[in-house]
Formats: sequence, C-alpha cells, structure tokens
Amino acid sequence: MKCFIIYIGILLAAQSCGPTTRHLQSGDLLFQVGKNSGMEQAIKAATGRSKTPDFTHVGIVVVRDGADSVLEATSEGGVRMTSLKEFLQRAAPDIKGRPLVVAKRLRDTAGLAASLQHAAACIGLPYDYAFRHGNGRYYCSELVWENYRTPDGERRFPARPMNFRAHDGTMPQFWIELFEQLGEPIPEGEPGTNPNDMACDPQLQEVGRWF
Repeated sequence: MKCFIIYIGILLAAQSCGPTTRHLQSGDLLFQVGKNSGMEQAIKAATGRSKTPDFTHVGIVVVRDGADSVLEATSEGGVRMTSLKEFLQRAAPDIKGRPLVVAKRLRDTAGLAASLQHAAACIGLPYDYAFRHGNGRYYCSELVWENYRTPDGERRFPARPMNFRAHDGTMPQFWIELFEQLGEPIPEGEPGTNPNDMACDPQLQEVGRWF
C-alpha cells in the first residue's frame, strides 16, 4: 500500500510539471504568456484573442544531451539560448502558480533540421525593437518566421499586416514612446508576425502545456 501511494505521488508530480525532456523535441515551439511588463501589456492589447491565452512570446526548443534549452529573441538579450527552467520562470503564472506556456509541434517536420541551424546562426544578433523585417535584428516570432522554412525554401508561416492598436482603436502610450525614441514611424499595417497568430496556425499541433 505504501509503495502504491508513493507511485501515485510520483505520477501526479510528473503530470504537474508539464512536458518532460522525452516529450519535447528540438524544433517544438513554446508559446508563453508573459508577465505584465509595459511591452507585454501593449502586445496583449494589440494581438490578444478572446478564446485563447494571450501569448506574448515564442521560443524554439533545443534538446541537447537530455537537457532542454530555448532559442529565443528577447528584449533583454537579443537572440540567445536560455534554459527551459528560466523560460518557464519568466512566464506569467496561472491561479495555481503554474507557468502559462504551451508546447506546439509542426505536423510536417521536413526541413526542420536546416531551419534550426539557420535559427541558431542568429545567436548574438540584437532584438528588433522596430519590428521590421530585413534589418539584421529579430523579435521573437520574427526569428521563427524567418528561419522556419520548407525544404524548397518557402517560409512556413505567413506574415500579416501588423496591428499595434488596442481593441478600442487607440494607440498604447508604450508604442508611441518607443518609436519616438527610435525616431521611426510605428509600422502599423506593415507585414509582420506575432505569437498569438502563429500559435493558431493549423500547421501546429499542441504536444503539452504546463498549466
């Protein structure tokens, strides 16, 4: 009886931790609901959906020697490799304190190895505060969009006209101040990507979550 109780405890603990190393594969995408920084709030206001979590960040799983890491583009460090533990700790928690992170996988993984190599070659490049393609900088979903390609070189994910406005049509002060500092116009309507749109792409299937 004692052994049975211990087994149940271990099983429940494993389930509460979300996907494990053996479940995650290199190339899986981790969609994260970020904590309420100024940028996170502005992204949620512009891209949030009523029936899904308001994902504000996406990273790429890299499994090496049994350890999970995340290749990501962040405003804190540009394109970098982060431990999975740190990635989960940066996520907003649900009411039980679990990180709001979902893992999704391409249904068709042809060409994924080459995509990962191209993405890894971007490590060290700066964060793209201007949210414009082709400037040698990357924001989180742009890193995925630019490097995830089919074997014939086509981008797997579409770019759509970007929206920076809140649901009521107003422009959040965060974006106004950011682009004033950059000395650039807000790229409203220009082609771009965001984690919420990408997470809903039918090419992806959910393989696990931590909440």
